Amino acid sequence: MICIAIANQKGGVGKTTTAINIATAMAATGWRTLLIDLDPQGNASTGVGLRASERELSSYDLLIGEATLAECTVNSAIPGLDLVPATVDLSGAEVELVDVEDRAQRLRDALAQHGGHDICFIDCPPSLGLLTLNAMCAADTLMVPLQCEFFALEGLSQLLQTVEQVQQRFNPDLNIVGVVLTMFDRRNRLTDQVSDDVRECLGDLVFESVIPRNVRLSEAPSHGLPALIYDHACAGSRAYMALARELIGRLPERRKAA
Repeated sequence: MICIAIANQKGGVGKTTTAINIATAMAATGWRTLLIDLDPQGNASTGVGLRASERELSSYDLLIGEATLAECTVNSAIPGLDLVPATVDLSGAEVELVDVEDRAQRLRDALAQHGGHDICFIDCPPSLGLLTLNAMCAADTLMVPLQCEFFALEGLSQLLQTVEQVQQRFNPDLNIVGVVLTMFDRRNRLTDQVSDDVRECLGDLVFESVIPRNVRLSEAPSHGLPALIYDHACAGSRAYMALARELIGRLPERRKAA
């Protein structure tokens, strides 16, 4: 199973929207997909239609060792997509695990029990705390959503430093599969400037597919649906399908016919 953490310590850059829709797109192309919600806000769980009252076991139980991966995994309404939901209990996990040995490897150890999935996406919280560290230790690679604005560039350098530290101390095989430009607005001159700067700095690491500002992407979570199901023809949905095709192309050793 390929494990991809979707991370950026800056909030509001489209991490959860990207996690929901790229996971749905991969499931639609035939990959057996697992989405792990590691954000205490639980928005990824809500975004695929799982209400808070329906979350009996969660990623919190997985991290503290009270349940196995199989026990925490639930079927979503989307064919081919399974979910490990999150609850607000997850916000206390960092405190509870502070004295636990190998606390940064809790998720990696739990995922060793996996079976039946081709790919796993982890929706990380907007911070570089223990939850994100667990995701980075468990992941094979990172996908980094980057909002097209100046402050996002500053946060990117901090994230890259964190990745380097994780490589040195915990997960030497960790790399970045790509940077996704989100909330792209061609009417805004700053958007093009940020895009040019990021591509000049990171080159081919930046995905060609960009995610536009799109009303349907914003509306879909309120209906408990990924945008690809809420409105498969909208610009945002088409962008995420293009991103999925590009991602598959970057994982050639595990590519499968769809």
